[in-house]
Amino acid sequence: MRTHDVLNQPPPLLDYDLFAGDRALGDAVRREGAEWALEKLHKVGKLAGGEAIAWGAQANKHLPELRAFDRYGHRIDEVEFHPAWHALMRLGVENGLHSSPWRDPKPGAHVARAAAFYLLTQAEAGFGCPISMTYSAVPALRSTPELAKVWEPRLTSLHYDPRNRPADAKEGALCGMAMTEKQGGSDVRANTTRATRAGDHYTLIGHKWFCSAPMCDVFLVLAQADKGLSCFLVPRWQPDGVKNRMHLQRLKDKLGNRSNASSEVEFDGAYAQLVGEEGRGVPTIIEMVSHTRLDCVIGAAAGMRFGVAQAIHHASHRATFGKRLIDHALMQNVLCDLAIESEAATATMARIARAYDEGQSNPNARRFARLATAVCKYWLCKRAPVHAAEALECFGGNGFVEESMMPRLYREAPLNGIWEGSGNVICLDVLRAMAKDPESVQLFLDEVALARDPRIDKTITEIRSDLSDLTNIESRARRVVERMALAFQASLLLRNAPSALSSAFITSRIDHDHGLAFGTLPPDIDTDTILERAAVHR
Repeated sequence: MRTHDVLNQPPPLLDYDLFAGDRALGDAVRREGAEWALEKLHKVGKLAGGEAIAWGAQANKHLPELRAFDRYGHRIDEVEFHPAWHALMRLGVENGLHSSPWRDPKPGAHVARAAAFYLLTQAEAGFGCPISMTYSAVPALRSTPELAKVWEPRLTSLHYDPRNRPADAKEGALCGMAMTEKQGGSDVRANTTRATRAGDHYTLIGHKWFCSAPMCDVFLVLAQADKGLSCFLVPRWQPDGVKNRMHLQRLKDKLGNRSNASSEVEFDGAYAQLVGEEGRGVPTIIEMVSHTRLDCVIGAAAGMRFGVAQAIHHASHRATFGKRLIDHALMQNVLCDLAIESEAATATMARIARAYDEGQSNPNARRFARLATAVCKYWLCKRAPVHAAEALECFGGNGFVEESMMPRLYREAPLNGIWEGSGNVICLDVLRAMAKDPESVQLFLDEVALARDPRIDKTITEIRSDLSDLTNIESRARRVVERMALAFQASLLLRNAPSALSSAFITSRIDHDHGLAFGTLPPDIDTDTILERAAVHR
């Protein structure tokens, strides 16, 4: 009797072009001005659907290890990675995920870069942390031209060199960040790390609870100077070729994002250079934060796309009770709901990325991007974990084992909601942005109104009503921001998506004909159109 015949198991979803298989992304890239990047995105899509998947699995199995000392007791402060991690990093750097809009700031550059980042992070999200921070550091460094002149060519190089040696001996460099301290993360003005002027530079003394990507060549760090909280550039090596006094204490044992190293770090008289003006650390670092928040939006959208693609593939090949899973009406409802959420996230990501392109020369686009990024960062990052959980459940028990990659997606899903401001912090930031620049609200609502739909008009009226009465506005902030995000997504889908999909989104998310879980869409949706669009097309 044969006991190990494999029956009713889906084939793995491997060796395909993620870009070609994602109609929503292809449409968004063309619509938002990056059609010129199609050839490159197909190349990245094939890599993301091929060998990069195995690299992601290996990098999560063989986690980074701290080597604080050599065998003789000398501090070396190095993190050792599996070769798969370096393969992923090299792939990201060589394809310009960390720098392409700064190297070649043509129209659509941020959109093309967002699409490539979205594709590769579906293979593995952990390597995106140093990639994102390097991308985001460049606009912050430009506030100090003499530093930008030295570091921007290194940070935008397409050469990946993981060796721990002075930056001037390397063609390329990567940037990390250290802001959070023991006493709290979001309230950075409470930081206690101290900066003391020492001639043409500063020295830092203090401790950071989270130093993201400690293997980077240079870091942006917040510390207290004589005039208040300030931003500093801290290189791993001092200009004289001596290793900087920046000591790694331990690596964090994290829920997700485990292939990437995060550490605690001690500054013991570390060499640092001022970025921006002394006492203006938050306004200086916010240039970096705004771009990393965009990457939080991209990362959340990428996770949703990965989850729904895997779930539809599984359901298309797995049979239960005499027919394929995908042919059961209730499963169709769940998958359609996941697909609608995913496409809305993809459209959102691409539209905001276009605002970053336009913001290079258009102040109103820059103001729109400032508000829209925060609004959508909040909402997409709230939806990502529940989306991942529902997608995993579509697999049943098969989704609960590591080989399916769904547990890794599930562990990763909460990260973007915490990074660069948790939900409450982001909502308060939205209120602050609207109070500081009331005209940005009008710019946002003008974009929503482009849908020219009475249901959207009604939602805009409700948002205006929400904002007209500031009584208890803080306690209502999550509801206000959620409504703004849903209106924005509904407008995008009405203007750009197939009517079957936009109609289902409007009915369920705006008209609220929807339950509290995925899979509670009204019964008259066009499931065939929605599922055919969301399925992977090889």
